[in-house]
Parts: sequence; C-alpha cells; structure tokens
Amino acid sequence: MFSHIMLGVNDMDASKKFYDALFTAIGSKPGRIDPKGRCIYIKDKSIFMLSKPINGEPACNGNGSTIGFTVENPEQGDAWHAAGLANGGVAIEDPPGIRQRDSGDMYLAYLADPAGNKLCALHRVVGD
Repeated sequence: MFSHIMLGVNDMDASKKFYDALFTAIGSKPGRIDPKGRCIYIKDKSIFMLSKPINGEPACNGNGSTIGFTVENPEQGDAWHAAGLANGGVAIEDPPGIRQRDSGDMYLAYLADPAGNKLCALHRVVGD
C-alpha cells in the first residue's frame, strides 16, 4: 500500500540512536546515513527513513498520528519498548500488554520518539 515512511527529525544523532536501538531489538540492522544526510532502515521490503526537513524549518510531530511496527511476540515488543526507553524515548498511553479488542486480542506498546512522534509495537495474538 505504501513504499516508505519518512519522519522529520531535529537531532539526527539522538534519533538514530533511538531508532537503532528499537530496530535492533526486533531483529533489524542499524540505520545507515546516505549522502544527503538521511538515515535509512530497510527490512524485507519496508523502508523507514529519518531526515531533517528539506525546507529548513524545525521538524514537528503529527498530533493524532501513530506509526505501528509489527513485532513477532510480546517478548519482542517488551524488548522494543525497553530499548526505546533506554535511548531517549518516552512511555505514553497504557503500559505494554495484551488488549482485548473486538477484532481479536493484540499486544500493544507505545512510545514517543525523541521528536515526539507516536510509535506503537503491535503483535496480533492468534492462539499464542
């Protein structure tokens, strides 16, 4: 449905440290900085990028926006959440855990990144 996600950042070093920790906690590799100064993460066919805004204005987060990342199980989600907290993230909403939904139970963990973007780790519980 989409090709990539790019987030604006104000402090590339702090944001790269945060996202490197998040993504290595769920089996990905640290990001690489391209010649334009963007940080790029690629796993399977998914691309996630960080960039200072090209218009020179400060980056800001989207109120009401959430970026969700799939995790393989609740333990991986807990590791993702802990890595984020240890690297500049902030716990938001309810603590990580299983939520009962009409669409089926799911594990959810929420963080705000160093720029204030809302992130979620999600695992759909299907007979775990």
